[in-house]
Amino acid sequence: MSTAVAAPFRFFSLRVVRTRRLGPSLVRVGFAGEDLRHFLSDGCDQSLSLFLPHPGQEEPAVPYELGDGWWQAWRELPDDVRAVMRSYTLRGLRRDARGNTVEIDIDFVLHTPAGPASAWAAEAAAGDRVVLLGPAIADNRAIRFRPPQDADLVVLWGDETALPAISATLEALPAGQRVRAWLEVPTAGDVQDLATEADAEITWLVADEAEQARQTRGEGSPMALAALRDAQLPDAERPYVWIAGESGRVKALRRHFVRERGIDRRRVTFVGYWRHGMNEEELRAAG
Repeated sequence: MSTAVAAPFRFFSLRVVRTRRLGPSLVRVGFAGEDLRHFLSDGCDQSLSLFLPHPGQEEPAVPYELGDGWWQAWRELPDDVRAVMRSYTLRGLRRDARGNTVEIDIDFVLHTPAGPASAWAAEAAAGDRVVLLGPAIADNRAIRFRPPQDADLVVLWGDETALPAISATLEALPAGQRVRAWLEVPTAGDVQDLATEADAEITWLVADEAEQARQTRGEGSPMALAALRDAQLPDAERPYVWIAGESGRVKALRRHFVRERGIDRRRVTFVGYWRHGMNEEELRAAG
């Protein structure tokens, strides 16, 4: 007897059901669709690929009906037809009484000048259609936050692109778990009240004009490094560190934790969500 094995990821055809501004730089978009009953995720920082239509298109052009051949066919579509693909992290999901996923939330960063995803999110309205490539298996390789069971301190850092993942992580961590978190956002209006039962100390870093100018020039983030270097972490024998956001800052912070603080590199998870001066297509091409 053969046993069918579900693919770890699949396509979901979704529509917008609601939007909510969270601050000057952030908007939350809720999505629903019949396909979501197959959506499974147990991760706090579940990575997703979202396909968006170009202006004037009713739905994104993704030839997923071709099965494994979809990628090559998608790449061969004209630039002004091929759906815009961007990576996001799941902010939250809601299930029905039977445990099936019925809605998911994704938080978008709004910025100027707006890229195609930022422009789409700023104008998103109920009924707008998207395609999502997401998990059909709850424990999948697109989940990176995996603290060892013996972790006696969890350290988190992220910029605004990592705020959804850190928010979901804080909500999921158990009471008594010691957590120290740093969140870097563009404006004071982007600071949020984050729910958690953990023993968490959350520090918000708001970029001033000089800091934003440095970041625009791709000069990294002295603010982030300075904040972490000045921080007195609680005594811990088995800390776990998760850092995500702009790749240059992430690499610098990883060096700080491994070299300056002596944390075992195997207990440091680092994820570059984006890179200064590069869009997602260029970042993927650069590897």
